[in-house]
Amino acid sequence: MVMVSLRQLRYFLEVVDAGGFSAAAERLFVAQSALSRQISELERELQAVLLERSSKGVTLTPAGRTFVGEARRVLTELEGSVALTRSVARGEQGTVRLAHSSSVPFAGALPSALYEHLRAHPGVNVDISTLSSEQQQDEIEAGRIDVGLVRLPVLRPAPTLVCETMARERLLLLVPKGHALASRASVSVAALAAEPFVSLPHRERGGLSYRVAQLCQQHGFFPTAAVATSRKATLVHLVAAGFGVAIVPESLAALAGSDVCRVALEEADADSEVALLRRRDAGDLVIAVGEALRRAVAGANSVNSDDSVAAAS
Repeated sequence: MVMVSLRQLRYFLEVVDAGGFSAAAERLFVAQSALSRQISELERELQAVLLERSSKGVTLTPAGRTFVGEARRVLTELEGSVALTRSVARGEQGTVRLAHSSSVPFAGALPSALYEHLRAHPGVNVDISTLSSEQQQDEIEAGRIDVGLVRLPVLRPAPTLVCETMARERLLLLVPKGHALASRASVSVAALAAEPFVSLPHRERGGLSYRVAQLCQQHGFFPTAAVATSRKATLVHLVAAGFGVAIVPESLAALAGSDVCRVALEEADADSEVALLRRRDAGDLVIAVGEALRRAVAGANSVNSDDSVAAAS
């Protein structure tokens, strides 16, 4: 293996640019003998003579002319790598891998906030994917995802991750158009005991369906499964097709079309929480993107709460 040091590359280029050892030694503030020794070691390592010495200075050999271009390229690339690394460490440049649960739709305030953040930080890119809350935990722990948006509860929280609650959302009932409850302004959770639900909890996953099952159990029943169920945003389409009903957060209800009716739930505890997941040792780049999303979710939730109060009054 060829063992060439960065010092040798810099010294070699300085000798070439200065036209001789004496002038280069003055520029580098090193003894001429030390400089000459470094160049000799470089030539010995490369098994090639790079410089022809004379009383008038130095001239490049054919091998030296080839090597000088390569040495400049290596140092330029290294300087670029150092600058990039420092920029990433300061949160100014790099790629952030973001995942979100399907029950936390990446819509409304979220893409707008991300756009503004990326416009202010042109060296940052974000790669977005959809994963369940538990999958997000696994991927963030493994370093394949940097930050996640999840719907609580998260089962078996990982101690290596930070789970920060961002906002609390009201839950709404979705029913197909023409349903007996469609014309109601509000309904109690207990009144839904006989309704088929298009989403049921997975025995090993938390999230929205788990929270809805918790809410139903608090009011005396476990949700009955419709003949077609989904834990993804597809459940909105299943409601529209008439398979059954669903309890969803306001942000997901907003994506439903005109063939679905939204009905308020009477219970004060009919809500759910959105949280942000990241590693405890996350860098500034990841933390900055997470903070931009956190502010967007909190701000949107505050506006929705104000609208709800105004509508009720």
